[in-house]
Amino acid sequence: MTVQTAAHYHAIAGRITLSGRAFIDGAFAAASGGAVMETVNPATGEILAAVAHCQTADVDRAVAAARRAFRDGSWSRCAPERRKAVLLRLAGLIRVHSEELAVLESLDSGKPIRDCLKEIGTEVPDTIQWYAELIDKSFGKVAPTGEDALALITREPIGVVGAVLPWNFPLLMAAWKLGPALASGCSVVVKPAEQTSLSLLRLAELSIEAGLPAGVLNVVPGLGETTGRALGLHMDIDAVAFTGSTDVGRLFLRYAADSNLKTIGLEMGGKSPFIVLDDAELSPELIDNAVMSAFWNGGQNCSANMRQIVARSRQEEYLHRIVERTSELVIGDPLDPRTDLGPMVTRDHRARVQGHIESGYREGARCAFTGDTPLSEGPGSFLGPIVFADLSPDMGIAREEIFGPVLGVLPVDDMEQALALADASEYGLHATVYTRDIDRALSVSRRLACGTVAINGFTEGDIKTPFGGYRQSGSLSRDKGTEAMAQYLQTKTTWIAIRRPFAD
Repeated sequence: MTVQTAAHYHAIAGRITLSGRAFIDGAFAAASGGAVMETVNPATGEILAAVAHCQTADVDRAVAAARRAFRDGSWSRCAPERRKAVLLRLAGLIRVHSEELAVLESLDSGKPIRDCLKEIGTEVPDTIQWYAELIDKSFGKVAPTGEDALALITREPIGVVGAVLPWNFPLLMAAWKLGPALASGCSVVVKPAEQTSLSLLRLAELSIEAGLPAGVLNVVPGLGETTGRALGLHMDIDAVAFTGSTDVGRLFLRYAADSNLKTIGLEMGGKSPFIVLDDAELSPELIDNAVMSAFWNGGQNCSANMRQIVARSRQEEYLHRIVERTSELVIGDPLDPRTDLGPMVTRDHRARVQGHIESGYREGARCAFTGDTPLSEGPGSFLGPIVFADLSPDMGIAREEIFGPVLGVLPVDDMEQALALADASEYGLHATVYTRDIDRALSVSRRLACGTVAINGFTEGDIKTPFGGYRQSGSLSRDKGTEAMAQYLQTKTTWIAIRRPFAD
């Protein structure tokens, strides 16, 4: 996709009609009693729209529509080729409307338009398309038996799925859930994050245009303590797929225990290490990856590599290069393609990140760079990047998930110390390792307790590779890859007795 000028994207923003109503049973609808919440442009502080704040009654309506659609079989039991065709059309419509959706998401979240265009123009439709093309290539099994039986092992859609999304990657995380859930034949009720509901509501509208039957996809915006809780406790939801904080993930496990023991898939927080061993070449590519891993999306990323573990002998050279590259980052208007860092998602979140930064100063971390920006004094929620050095493992900023533009360097003396420090965390989502020795790389990878290890480059993999965490970063469920299908399917054995027509 060709990237245009800031004026081009501001013009699109001026033409967008914002609808904050819920999407239930194929149509937009107000929340019960007209309850609304305001969504704010984090770059300007201006109110974008009044968004429906769905109550328990609205969740009940959405779940009832999803259950009816599931039972009537128009989606759950239709031919695989039919589901494939609809999802391929949806992927195509996302591509056609990618600029509109990207601008909408940038306005709502503060994400730089360049990132939104890449995600929504490429990754989101590619994800939907990948699962669409998987539908008619997934097979059951026949178990080995004697001649007196035939045993079929088949996979069936689990039923009605509740999907609860974060605010940092609104449509991408939606695609990670909707792709496999819809491909499996499930009906879905989605709660977007209260800060970023607008792009998903537009996607729901496009799904009807693509041919998805009414009731198969429902969107219920609202707060976690009301709408999210209602989904978690609902007796007619069969599974919940959640991406967000570890604390909220614990709540969904409790909701399942207190209701119908629904399946819970969790992808949660992280404090991911970026390990630079003593033989690594401090190339421009490494430095770019180090800076991107910490500051991409303003550090508002569960796999952000803010905990950078560096051989002590290389620390000062490393810091010099990191500071040099960080100083080049452009902070500004999210709709300007030249912008690298937009605002934090809300002023409250900015205050939380600032609290972590102040804690770092109090604990004695050395500030190697602070990217103070005049925009921080304006009505938006801007916050410049900061680089801390000489962190010790017991400091809060070395242990806690910050979710903001804060990079911390921890010096180590050898590979064993690097491994021990990397693994000294309650999380286990992601790690990056830089070394020129493939044996060391594979040894470190095998010993790291985390779901994804990137060698000599910061990456989460692609749609073909599963993503999720160990320990308090997640459950056994995974997003992406064929593994993502497991949380939306259940296994059935059909045992057929065969009467032998011929005697031995």
